[in-house]
Amino acid sequence: MTVPPVKLSTVDDTRTFGRQLAGRLRAGDLVVLTGPLGAGKTALAQGIGAGLGVAGEVTSPTFVIARVHRGGRVPMVHVDMYRLGAVADPRAEVDDLDLDASVEDSVTLVEWGEGIVEQLVDAYLEIRIDRLDDETRVVDLIGHGGDWAERLR
Repeated sequence: MTVPPVKLSTVDDTRTFGRQLAGRLRAGDLVVLTGPLGAGKTALAQGIGAGLGVAGEVTSPTFVIARVHRGGRVPMVHVDMYRLGAVADPRAEVDDLDLDASVEDSVTLVEWGEGIVEQLVDAYLEIRIDRLDDETRVVDLIGHGGDWAERLR
């Protein structure tokens, strides 16, 4: 299920959109964030974290691979697979992260996880972010399975 693309003019708009989207997320949701470097994946994650009410600052987990944010209505696990894409078997790396142990109890956001993490759940939300030359972000929400069609209306 795909909804019409959303255009966001600024980074603050991206964070605001994330806060709004958080209202539709619940424990057990896997969200796969795709887009080029600088597209706004982490800004969107910051907005989602704010919308969930998690404690602390949400920053890019590029160097630590995964961060768990607690204190909100549901925990948020924020993962960045960018560095894992260069390994021979990134799926084995996902197994080492033990994401399947926390996916049912949290909202799990995975940057650069396309083609790697979808097997963790039966249904997931894919968010594609593209940045235009004028810095506008174009966001596509694509629900895969489950009740995403209803939740994205």
